[in-house]
Amino acid sequence: MSPELVIDLGRNAVETVFLTASPMMVSGVVIGLIVSIFQAATQIQEQTLSFIPKIVAVLGALILFAPWIMDVMLSFTKQVLTSMLISGAGG
Repeated sequence: MSPELVIDLGRNAVETVFLTASPMMVSGVVIGLIVSIFQAATQIQEQTLSFIPKIVAVLGALILFAPWIMDVMLSFTKQVLTSMLISGAGG
């Protein structure tokens, strides 16, 4: 395995992690911002009010984006296996 292949594989792995985690992170941040504004406006400082909507939003995003996440992961896995076969055959 050449150093270039390893670096490219690492870069693609990090990109895949960011791509697959971004829907859940964005939904959690948006819901957290909305809840924070609501808490500031109403002076309600209940701890469960900040966590439960975020958990529901992240779970909903995971369910909604699961097919797309699986496609991204399968594409990455195929790319890794193909590059291993090609590098194994050549060296």
